[in-house]
Amino acid sequence: MSRRLRIRLAYDGTDFHGWQVQPDLPTIQGSLEEILSEIEGAPVSVAGSGRTDAGVHALGQVAAFALANPIPPDNLRRAVNRLLPPAIRVLSAEEVDAAFHPRFDALAKTYEYRLHRAETCSPFLWRTVHHYPYPLDVERMRQLAALLEGEHDFTAFAAADERDAEGRSKVRTIFASRVLLEAETLCYRVRGSGFLKHMVRNVAGTLVEAGKGNLDASGLAALLSGARGKCGPTLPAKGLTLLSVEYPR
Repeated sequence: MSRRLRIRLAYDGTDFHGWQVQPDLPTIQGSLEEILSEIEGAPVSVAGSGRTDAGVHALGQVAAFALANPIPPDNLRRAVNRLLPPAIRVLSAEEVDAAFHPRFDALAKTYEYRLHRAETCSPFLWRTVHHYPYPLDVERMRQLAALLEGEHDFTAFAAADERDAEGRSKVRTIFASRVLLEAETLCYRVRGSGFLKHMVRNVAGTLVEAGKGNLDASGLAALLSGARGKCGPTLPAKGLTLLSVEYPR
């Protein structure tokens, strides 16, 4: 009899083509399914909380799958970590209700985009930040970041997606939107009900345009009206990290 297991994992996405399985390409989901299928002795399908893009990182991604193998969850965590590449680590594993789904049951997600502001970027930071050593009005960025909170239509911030044909709403609720300075790194941290393809990277790029003096509050309000306006540039994937996913207790 199979049981449902939930895992929380962290990964450096630099060398992977995103979360979702792709033929002949290294992906996070593909790595997990290969190892779990080996442990199970049968194909195992792994569902994630969302599809992080190529190069995006995670500190708290959540995934779930069914196993008939009776191995205790913590022993499974150790076994999987022994077989995974070192850029992916399972942080915890637990049994959950059979109906649990990491994407459909999620209440909120928190992402962080990191801009390194120093003239020189350390090679130890290079893989996880976007190096941007140019002048920015950080206070202006803070003010506009706060305007993103609430329920808005993020059509202007969404990249084209194969699911667009289904006519799904692009309205999302942002619970918190903050620009923070940590030493020489500017962090944009956002917590919301859900996010569209490239949405956080596009919002971060738009805030950079505000910091350069190219966008004001009225311009951001126009973008949030649902009109297909031109948001800021899509910033590189490597600066983005999925920090956490929240579920009902």
